[in-house]
Amino acid sequence: MLKLSVIVPFYNVRRYVPDALRSLRANARDDFEFILVDDCSSDGTADLLARAEHELPGAVLVRHEKNGGLATARNTGIDRARGEYLTFLDGDDWLAPGYYTALVAAIEGLGCDFVRTDHVQCTARARAVHRVPHGRRNVVLDPRDAILPAHRTTSVDYAYAWAGVYHRRLVERGVLHFTDGLRTAEDRPWIWKLHREAESFAVTGLLGVFYRRGVSSSLTQIGDVRQLDFIRAFDQVIEETARDADAAALLPKAVRTYCAIISHHLGTVERFEPPVARQLRAMSTAALRRMPQDVLDDALGSMDAERAGRLRRLRRRPVTAAGVAA
Repeated sequence: MLKLSVIVPFYNVRRYVPDALRSLRANARDDFEFILVDDCSSDGTADLLARAEHELPGAVLVRHEKNGGLATARNTGIDRARGEYLTFLDGDDWLAPGYYTALVAAIEGLGCDFVRTDHVQCTARARAVHRVPHGRRNVVLDPRDAILPAHRTTSVDYAYAWAGVYHRRLVERGVLHFTDGLRTAEDRPWIWKLHREAESFAVTGLLGVFYRRGVSSSLTQIGDVRQLDFIRAFDQVIEETARDADAAALLPKAVRTYCAIISHHLGTVERFEPPVARQLRAMSTAALRRMPQDVLDDALGSMDAERAGRLRRLRRRPVTAAGVAA
């Protein structure tokens, strides 16, 4: 068995592909594989990946005939992976040399199901270190204990799949796959499931992933209908958490986070196309109605006046056909 499988989806990121591929080369080992998933790119990305298939040690190229989104592309990689450990990289990001060797050494030394890491966020020329929001480092812990408290940022709010490494047994238990077809917020149901169902994890301060923020082709920068998949993603978080044995303790965190994300999108509604903005309001109203209402009341009571007021006004709106259809 190979030691590490690195799953790298690409979609129309031709400008950034050379940086990603150079950094993978600087991390290559005989027992590492790099699964390059071309999600039906149309901008020349495919040509660069075809060359990398022959030039990058350990490269495995997989092509989608139809664009499926980041979640589906990652699942394709997971299904093809042969490594004892798995990790992810996005096609517009890059790595420090030798990072993956250190990452594998960290999880082997700790012996847990998964390890989460800090990362460097890159916005134009600016650099900022972003830490896993969990204080204890290099200690094996129960992942469920890192979900709460509800009113603070915790590990489930740090949802970046590429900020960590995961043992193959999580694939075998059905924990590591993403929800097919989600075009944004695909990592939210995933991180919640990981923390509810895995048995052990740890946090390390290892730095080596450089996350490129503000890329014009990123869905976080595009105000079209695909952004609204966050509703489906958080509905899944609520539904699955409600079935958990500790639902009474965990649901307040899930509901409060969902409310915060809805409020964030409403607060930046001007970046959406007008029909999408109307659909956002309708779907968000319906989503608030679907939440456990007593838990929602408590969540709104714990939020600041601006966000709580925005959500209470939305809650009073009539549910339209667009919201019901969602």
